[in-house]
Amino acid sequence: MNRRPRPFGVLLASLASLVFCGAVAAYPAQAVSFDGRDGLRLSGWLMLPATPPQGTVIALHGCGGLYATAGSRKGELNARHQAMGDMLVDQGYAVLFPDSFTSRGVHEICTQRFGARALGQTERRRDVLASLDWVAAQPWADARKVALLGWSHGGSAVLAATDATRRDVMAEPLRFATAIAFYPGCSAALKSGYRPDTRLTVMIGADDDWTPAAPCIELGKAVDAEVVVYPDSFHDFDNPVGQVRLRADVPNGVHPGQGVHAGANPAARAQAYERVRALLRQAFDRPHV
Repeated sequence: MNRRPRPFGVLLASLASLVFCGAVAAYPAQAVSFDGRDGLRLSGWLMLPATPPQGTVIALHGCGGLYATAGSRKGELNARHQAMGDMLVDQGYAVLFPDSFTSRGVHEICTQRFGARALGQTERRRDVLASLDWVAAQPWADARKVALLGWSHGGSAVLAATDATRRDVMAEPLRFATAIAFYPGCSAALKSGYRPDTRLTVMIGADDDWTPAAPCIELGKAVDAEVVVYPDSFHDFDNPVGQVRLRADVPNGVHPGQGVHAGANPAARAQAYERVRALLRQAFDRPHV
């Protein structure tokens, strides 16, 4: 299930060559729970296609958690998670969204300074490994065809859970077929000597002032990973709703205390989705249909 990383390349996405992505149906998610690595009972949401899955994607929420906090979707998977889940299920994949926050009594950590956050990447990494164990035990799953995907704090968790320098990662008998990190924080991984144990792709906006692109580009060069940089794009560029806005409540970022920008770029989102589809086809050895 382990694959060698491809040679490093920074790809500046050309939004003019946009591939049209049609709308997909909204798929329901069912509640699941399983034992975590630190004694907690983790909850999560599972989306399944109507036919046997062609592979499974474990998708990791960011610092805001899994759920919408306002509007008609309040308490449900937020629009970004639902949209990605719908797209993946439409492609024939199962999707598991593990919830690292609820069982720990945490709602969000975006507004907490790095040093004061209620949980960090150690907990996220353990949750990922527990999620992988759970998926591998399901009768509908092929343990050789499990991919990892995450956003922001969850993107950083993708790095943490595929780090070949971590004992618990290397003690895990299973490996992810591929790993995809949307706008992770790459500075810590760069400093710690991170080495991916599978193929890694990072997708990030050129204008991201929350988790900047430059450290990810440097990390990609250091570990032979693919880094796709989307022009005119900020954090959360793949959100299907909303516009770019200033998050003055976020104390971290490139300019601590001055807030960060986050919001949608529909063209970048469409290209990122197409890249995700291609990466999963390659990882799961599926033909392009």
